[in-house]
Amino acid sequence: VTTRVMQLIHNVLNKNIHITKRDLFYTDVKLFVDQAASDGVLDDVACMLGCTRTSLNVVASEKGVVVGKLRFVDDGDPIDCSRMGAGGKAIPPFTDRLTNIESDAEFILLVEKDAAFMRLAEDRFYNSYPCIIITAKGQPDVATRMFLKRLREELKIPVLGLVDSDPYGLKILSVYMSGSKNMSYDSASLTTKGIKWLGVRPSDLDRYNIPEQCRLPMTENDIKTGKAMLQEDWVQKNPEWVKELDLMIKTKKKAEIQALSSFGFQYLTQVYLPQKIKRGDWI
Repeated sequence: VTTRVMQLIHNVLNKNIHITKRDLFYTDVKLFVDQAASDGVLDDVACMLGCTRTSLNVVASEKGVVVGKLRFVDDGDPIDCSRMGAGGKAIPPFTDRLTNIESDAEFILLVEKDAAFMRLAEDRFYNSYPCIIITAKGQPDVATRMFLKRLREELKIPVLGLVDSDPYGLKILSVYMSGSKNMSYDSASLTTKGIKWLGVRPSDLDRYNIPEQCRLPMTENDIKTGKAMLQEDWVQKNPEWVKELDLMIKTKKKAEIQALSSFGFQYLTQVYLPQKIKRGDWI
């Protein structure tokens, strides 16, 4: 299997084309049987060669989207992310082809969920508060992580995270900041340090009077995950994060970004975020 994967990669690099992990699997379904097998070997080959999977020209399919005050050239095509409508621009899987990155944004807003992204994009939030809005629609994919890292390094502006007030929202921020365990060999090219936690934080539930019916009870599993996170280095380094996680575990309550819609569909873009940004309320 390893020999076959190396043969296919060699072929792709010779032709100077990009393929997805799914393409790789379908070139020899009988041999691989299951995509997990070809994916695993691909990661092993990258690790063995000491390079990133993307530099082998094998990319994950597009998942993340971006909208807002950002312009760049993608393989010769000029892209203006403020003219992409409410759907945004799909984040290209090969960041090495991006050139001439320009922006007058003051910050990057990293959003956990597609629904919140859509609200922000449709309300043209980036026109009122010059920013770049990015989402990977849940668990961060490699292309979105590489894209965020590239923007942060080139534009040198802060990254503010907007995630659900639960352990999994924080876990998603941790993947952007310190990488995922199954791709630890590639973490240098994928991680963005110093992301600030803007919301939704456990202390926001009372501060913004989130109605009781929008606060969900944490499951045993949630509490276990939260307690395990308190031991993690990236949480320990930030006493404010520790305080918030402690509060979450103590109250045993969690809430989604959508809980803010109980005050009106545009409460997120017209009240909550403007107040947070005005106060500099991030940790």
